[in-house]
Amino acid sequence: MIQTSALTPAMGVKVSGVDDLRDPAVIGRCLEALKWRGVLLIRGLHLDDEAQVAFSKQLGPVLAPAGKEVFVVSLDPAKSRSAEYLKGTFHWHIDDTTNDVPARATMLTARHVAMVGGGTEFASTYAAYENLPEQDRKRYDGLRVVHTFEASQRLVHPDPTDEQLAAWRTLPSHESALVWQRRDGRRSLVIGATADHIVGMRPEESRELLDELLAWSTQERFSYVHEWEKDDVVIWDNTGMLHRALPYDPSSERTMHRTTIAGDEAWS
Repeated sequence: MIQTSALTPAMGVKVSGVDDLRDPAVIGRCLEALKWRGVLLIRGLHLDDEAQVAFSKQLGPVLAPAGKEVFVVSLDPAKSRSAEYLKGTFHWHIDDTTNDVPARATMLTARHVAMVGGGTEFASTYAAYENLPEQDRKRYDGLRVVHTFEASQRLVHPDPTDEQLAAWRTLPSHESALVWQRRDGRRSLVIGATADHIVGMRPEESRELLDELLAWSTQERFSYVHEWEKDDVVIWDNTGMLHRALPYDPSSERTMHRTTIAGDEAWS
């Protein structure tokens, strides 16, 4: 029998009693929990890559960049060609902010965990917006923000080489509303490491506003820290959850396998 329990009062659900990942009742409960609680944890499934992809496809179409449905998350260059880029994931971010349509959700399975550190922290920008004072909502509504890959990489490499800058700038930037008015009526904040500047605002004022919003959104009351156990499955709503990896030794064997569920709602 499927059972659910809250991870924190504000967000997250732990699901237990899952026997059949193809059961429509299980999928329905997962999708409902994901929509309203943002983060979903299932322990003890022991999924291999094939089973992870199959489960992901029950939740929606799975993206396959470079023809691969499973992406290996590791700081070991021998395991992941993106090891250097992944250093940016230690900063709060939302995936796909430079795309027209963001991924709907992300699934991680823990293949190896770090002995010390290496958790993943989530923060709900739905809850952050809902709890803003009314005068701040009025201040932020109508503002637009430009997201760039360069902004996130400068947090890792504050003094980039000309070659690094040239590589970062080959990737497109994207402008969206700072407050995303969702088609279901909810609103969320489009912020994080890729948020470069607010359109039409002086650089210092823009940076101050974005930093202020990030600090507000990542308060403990809006957040959940997941401490990984081997074989954990965690799924989150990429469109409304900031996330970041917590520090761990790059030489650790921490390895996650990621699948990404395609979105169907463009940034406003």
